[in-house]
Amino acid sequence: MDQAVMASGARPDDRFDDEDYPAYSMGTAAEMVGVTPAFLRALGAAKLIEPRRSEGGHRRYSRYQLRLAARARELVDQGTGLEAACRIIILEDQLAEALRINAELRRSRALHGDRQGR
Repeated sequence: MDQAVMASGARPDDRFDDEDYPAYSMGTAAEMVGVTPAFLRALGAAKLIEPRRSEGGHRRYSRYQLRLAARARELVDQGTGLEAACRIIILEDQLAEALRINAELRRSRALHGDRQGR
């Protein structure tokens, strides 16, 4: 068993549900998204996704990164430039996170009956 997994106390099957676990090689990731490895490298150069590296130095991609890459492909296929597509995706991701935090705060406020700050 992986020493890092043993030290962290995480079970190996925990990785199946981990959106950020770098499970996919570049070739597999490119095939899943329907792009070339060069497209994935371009997304890395544009700082949209930064794959982790295996011990051998190979790029490894997570499911979350593959979703971002698929969205980039969709925008590029529609005629959006790569840099603009990456910026759009970053903004979409930031908006989704802000909405998630807002909903969480509203739930917390409703549970605790705290109406201050309205």
